[in-house]
This record gives sequence, C-alpha cells and structure tokens, in this order.
Amino acid sequence: MAEQTLYERLGGAYAIAGAVDYLIDRLHTNATLNNANDKVQEFHADQYKAGYKFMVTAWSIEKTGGPACYPGRDMFEAHKDLGLTDYEFDVTAHEIRNTLYQLGVPRQEVGEFMDIIESYRTMVVAEAA
Repeated sequence: MAEQTLYERLGGAYAIAGAVDYLIDRLHTNATLNNANDKVQEFHADQYKAGYKFMVTAWSIEKTGGPACYPGRDMFEAHKDLGLTDYEFDVTAHEIRNTLYQLGVPRQEVGEFMDIIESYRTMVVAEAA
C-alpha cells in the first residue's frame, strides 16, 4: 500500500479548509502583523478575507499532495509588493504552527507542513534594501 500524502494525513480538503479558516481569522487580528506593515493591514481588510481563505486553502491542498487547484500567482509575485520582513514571516509561521497544534494535528505532520512553509521564505520575504 502506498504511503499517504500529507494532504491525506491532514484530513483532506475539508480539514485543511477548516484549519485555514481558523488561521486567517488569527492572522487578521494579529496586532504584530497588522501594526508593523501598512500593506499587510490593507490586505487584511474584511473585503478580501473570503478570497484569501480560498487561496490559502487551495495552495495548501496542492502543496501537501492533494489535487492541483491553486489558481493564484506564484509566491514571489503574490508577496513582492508587501515588503515583508523575516520577522513578519516568523510571526506568520508561528501562527500557522500554533493553529495546527490547536487543531490537534500530530507533530510529524506539523513538522512536514512547516518545512513547506519555510521553503517559501526567500520568495515571500523582501530583500533588504
């Protein structure tokens, strides 16, 4: 029998969508992220929330081995104008990890997902001027 994908071990699309729903609500109320960066604060406006949840859900499904369904831009293009710092990336990663643990995701799967997140750091964080 083939080893299950991370997507399958996370519970599939519904479980991932539930985790993203919880996560995005946390990110939208994270004072560190919203107060440190005006562009992030602007993006976290309620009018973008549903679409943001959809995009993060689709991206997570695809990157964990589920069906190809992410219709968005690559991570560099999606983040290049936000001017994100390593600190902001770390705060976001912390929220992701805490969300996964809060929802009872096992340590191995948390580690695997966080490895995926970390692999995108150089595409998301702006180069220092």
